[in-house]
Amino acid sequence: MDSTFADVQRAWAYRPADPLPGVPAGPLSGLTFSVKDLFGVAGWPLTASTRAPLPQVPPSPLVTHLLELGASAVGKTHLHEIAMGILGANAFGGTEHPFLPGHVSGGSSSGAAVSTALGQVDFGLGTDTGGSIRIPAAWCSIYGYKPTKGHPAWPTSGVLPLSPTCDHSGPLAREFGTIVRVHEALSGAAVPAQSWAGLRVGVWHPERWLDEDASRALTGMARRLEALGAALQPVQLPDMLDAYSPIVGHEAAQVHASALAQADPGFSPEILDKLRAGQALTDAEVQAAYTRRGEYRALLAELFSACDLILAPAVPCRPPRVGVEEVALAGGPANIRPAALRLTAPFSMLGAPAVALPSDMDWLGVQLVAPWEGDARLLGLVRELAG
Repeated sequence: MDSTFADVQRAWAYRPADPLPGVPAGPLSGLTFSVKDLFGVAGWPLTASTRAPLPQVPPSPLVTHLLELGASAVGKTHLHEIAMGILGANAFGGTEHPFLPGHVSGGSSSGAAVSTALGQVDFGLGTDTGGSIRIPAAWCSIYGYKPTKGHPAWPTSGVLPLSPTCDHSGPLAREFGTIVRVHEALSGAAVPAQSWAGLRVGVWHPERWLDEDASRALTGMARRLEALGAALQPVQLPDMLDAYSPIVGHEAAQVHASALAQADPGFSPEILDKLRAGQALTDAEVQAAYTRRGEYRALLAELFSACDLILAPAVPCRPPRVGVEEVALAGGPANIRPAALRLTAPFSMLGAPAVALPSDMDWLGVQLVAPWEGDARLLGLVRELAG
């Protein structure tokens, strides 16, 4: 890989003169990867794309394992500041879309998506708390995998947390075969292709939450699955941000309590406002959010008793221009942040595995969601779909 490539999108937070080499002759030898700047890497700085002081983060066992398996780490990528956002904005200028100058890349794993989409690395290591792998993957027309919460192959130790309840680690890649190869090496188990014949797929199509193109992307994928033999049925899910937002705000404020105690914490105004709001939540408000999360988990479990997989939108529209706050959806204008998060946050808050994948429309990926611990089957189904 050419390490001298320009970084016009501002995807890279740190690039050493030479990559960290993987162990020779390992199963991932020849692959290169970028590391989201939340992961601890010995000898490399960690900024989380903020100018605020951060808690200490030990080396990530996931990065160490990838190096032991033969992959080489090229450097660290920028993110939406402290991972608390979905647009890629940060204290260092923000990360733009790899192919649409002046448009957002998605976030918070913005640099991971851009470095991968541009072919600067074979895969990007990201995190997903409310959609932070799936949203940039969908907007950059690549693949992104968020495993079941707590999956042993994808640990979150050695990662600066945003919300321990909702945080996940996972990969992004241009080719789905790369994600399969990495997962097989990390887990030690093969991921064979799976047949779609007879599979019960629940289609979540919240039309008022999407624009016309996002609806077409979803229905196009539904037709593909039906042609492969899947049996489709409509499913409904509520807006779960009433549980997700207080949980993440409260937990993030705890993570960054030391910085917030300073006269000038160093966060950008947007992030500081979110953290202060999290600090201001009452115990009753926080407990109510955790209670609602339990109710939503029971709802999702009930849904999975009636279907094997969920097909859902991953983004409500194509990537907006940098600085655009409001987007036009079928149900009327909406702020882009909750408009995107309400599609993806349920599955990170509830810990179910999900894959964002390109549709037949540029910059409008969709997502497939499986029951808890159904990672191998989900990956095998997407492997079959991706060819």
